[in-house]
Amino acid sequence: MEILVLAAVVLFIILATVKFKMHPIFSLTIAAVASGFLLGLSPQDIMTIIGDGFGKTLSGIGLVIAFGTVIGIYLEKTGSTQVLANSILKWIGLKRSPLAINLAGYVISIPVFCDSGFIILSSLNKAISKKTGIPALVFAIALATGLYSAHVFVPPTPGPLAAAAILEADLGLVLLLGLLVSIPVSLAGYFWAKHIGKSLKEDEEAVSVKENTEEPNYGIKPIQAFMPLLAPILLIALKSIVNYPTYPLGNGLVFKILDFLGSPIIALLIGVFLAFSLGKKVPSKEKEGWVAEAFKQAGSIVLITGAGGAFGGILRTIDIASLINLESSSGMGGLLIAFVIAAILKTAQGSSTVSIITTSAIIAPLLETFGLVGVTDKALAVLAVGAGAMTVSHINDSYFWVVSQFSNMNVKTALRGHTLGTLMQGLVGILMVLLLYMVL
Repeated sequence: MEILVLAAVVLFIILATVKFKMHPIFSLTIAAVASGFLLGLSPQDIMTIIGDGFGKTLSGIGLVIAFGTVIGIYLEKTGSTQVLANSILKWIGLKRSPLAINLAGYVISIPVFCDSGFIILSSLNKAISKKTGIPALVFAIALATGLYSAHVFVPPTPGPLAAAAILEADLGLVLLLGLLVSIPVSLAGYFWAKHIGKSLKEDEEAVSVKENTEEPNYGIKPIQAFMPLLAPILLIALKSIVNYPTYPLGNGLVFKILDFLGSPIIALLIGVFLAFSLGKKVPSKEKEGWVAEAFKQAGSIVLITGAGGAFGGILRTIDIASLINLESSSGMGGLLIAFVIAAILKTAQGSSTVSIITTSAIIAPLLETFGLVGVTDKALAVLAVGAGAMTVSHINDSYFWVVSQFSNMNVKTALRGHTLGTLMQGLVGILMVLLLYMVL
């Protein structure tokens, strides 16, 4: 009965999202309530569990998501993303410009949603293609795969934040290991772009990147553009280092300061103030709606994350492990199961964030059965879910259409270039996670 309930609610989430276009907040909440009744819980217990699951999940990351979104909006609106991209292009050089575009996308997608990042940076593709003679298709796929890499692995992107909260993983460790996993994943996208660019030359005439005429210029220097992004990442990473069981920096004043400043809320708040400094030359009237726009974006993600936590709370009442005979699953097997569930959900309904949140809710009660109980194990579980949630981006994913439309790719070309690229990235991602599991 419990297995049927689990299968039915997952199928409901997919159908409600894909066929009936229901917002994930509603589909996840309805799934949680329906699961509770079908499992024989009393109405009072259902509401208590849902409330506790919602609140517990958001207690640590609600403000982090909101602050991260503000940083992203300021980077986008002030033209700092262009500054970041041009800086990376200058450092790496025109000869390796597809690699530069790929890495620029990777860096920018840590605070900026990959859809927005592609729209902002796509104007660079055509200009660089003309300068270098390299097909624009190569740049489009290199940029798309670079943006996608950090999106599912590196906080403060909402997906990894939500998974870390639901699976109770250390955010700093998720960040550090996420960087280790996502960089090879991004480079896999770059190599795929170079490879597929040669085989799709016949489609090159149809690929001409749309011009993005609006390019704000407020005299922002590269170091200014990087600081709102790098400072929070560095502080969160330092918190994890000083809290390592051996306490490498002791547990005195330095420990207390870094432990406080590295708390995700404080680190992202510092990043927000650094982002505010980017808008010093922007007229007050022009930027007065930016924070409200950021909170509007963040609000939906926060609520989806909370609904996922509520759904996970109900699922924790089921002994899923014994029901589907997972007692003998090893840690590596558990990571693979997490990857496969996330990949199925992603491919079926299109949203990486919904896939990450739903999969995290499903596997949270299974971590102990999988033997994934250590701090490192939980962080790797988050990354395994992330790898699955990028496998694959196709016609039911809004990002697929952003990439194809802003590059003027036909559907066939986008499926061969972008979709197969995300499949390769997902496989590289899970291989990296399994390699880290064996090493660590």
